[in-house]
Amino acid sequence: MKKLYLKRGKEESLLRFHPWVFSGAIAQADDDLKDGDLVRVLTNHGDFIAVGHFQMGSIAVRVLSFRDVDIDADFWASRLASALKVRQSIGIADNPKNNTYRLVHGEGDNLPGLIIDVYDRTAVMQAHSIGMHLQRKQIAEQLVKVMGSRIDNVYYKSETTLPFMDDMENGFVYGGSEDNVALENGLKFYVDWLRGQKTGFFVDQRDNRSLLERYSAGKSVLNMFCYTGGFSVYAMRGGAKLVHSVDSSAKAIELTNRNIALNFEGDNRHEAFCEDAFKYLEQAGNNYDLIILDPPAFAKHRGALHNALKGYTRLNNKAFQKIQPGGILFTFSCSQVVTKDHFRNAVFTAAAQAGRKVRILHQLHQPADHPINIYHPEGEYLKGLVLYVE
Repeated sequence: MKKLYLKRGKEESLLRFHPWVFSGAIAQADDDLKDGDLVRVLTNHGDFIAVGHFQMGSIAVRVLSFRDVDIDADFWASRLASALKVRQSIGIADNPKNNTYRLVHGEGDNLPGLIIDVYDRTAVMQAHSIGMHLQRKQIAEQLVKVMGSRIDNVYYKSETTLPFMDDMENGFVYGGSEDNVALENGLKFYVDWLRGQKTGFFVDQRDNRSLLERYSAGKSVLNMFCYTGGFSVYAMRGGAKLVHSVDSSAKAIELTNRNIALNFEGDNRHEAFCEDAFKYLEQAGNNYDLIILDPPAFAKHRGALHNALKGYTRLNNKAFQKIQPGGILFTFSCSQVVTKDHFRNAVFTAAAQAGRKVRILHQLHQPADHPINIYHPEGEYLKGLVLYVE
């Protein structure tokens, strides 16, 4: 295994079990070290401290273990089994009303650079590091063994997360199925893991969709950035009197309409619009008393933070202007670089600009199958507020 030496004193964060080595902490490394290689991380004095995947960039090493172990089939099997045990303990896996969940959540499951979502009989695996991509076949083999009779298929989908790899191609690495209907809390959804965003569905909003359902009875609901229509389907089951879904993507609107029909065929309470969110809100009347704002990440790196916060303020300001008195606003940010305080301040600024009195009913976050490694607070990416607007 290749070796990498840290600068003096740069092991401190690793001694606190933070799973990243930044490029500026490196003193020297083997000359033939290349992207995706497994590397032993050593202190300036040559003492072992961690083993992980190397990759050129700001995050130079993603730590797989703080013990000097072989990264082999047994290692992957052990980590995957541990991840499954967590999902079983929280009642997500092996739940007859829910076969949609995240099995592996990167650093949160001590597997940085790897995401695995389960949709009924298919596991969708996604690499966010070259090291995980290079070891995808061995990981998939162990995944099939660990999951046993729970899955029949493993689909690999990393073209958008590692677009620069020459051998990158999405496709089944085990099995193969066209059955893409999954169950979430008793509701059915088409999951487009072939062409959809992320792994095909936003699993991380499951608990928040359930909360929305409780507030939907008799409401006129506007679901902005609807994507697959998850919030819309839950609002329909919750007894909303009308639901409007808005997304700028025609494919998203098509999928939303399919999911509504899958659960509420012939129900005329729902209508979908292919429109820019800001334009739609600008032209919308004051007819909604429940609005969901779940936009894509406005900031994917720190350099975009300032403009992102302006975007959140502008978007929420429009919603505050339009929502009925006594209305409820579900508003989210999934940008990792936007902290809870950043987001709250942006929303507070929007409320003040709109001149509305606002109460916080709930502070929302990612669900338990998206765990946060206590040594890696950066893993807390999803934040949301449920607001009562006078």
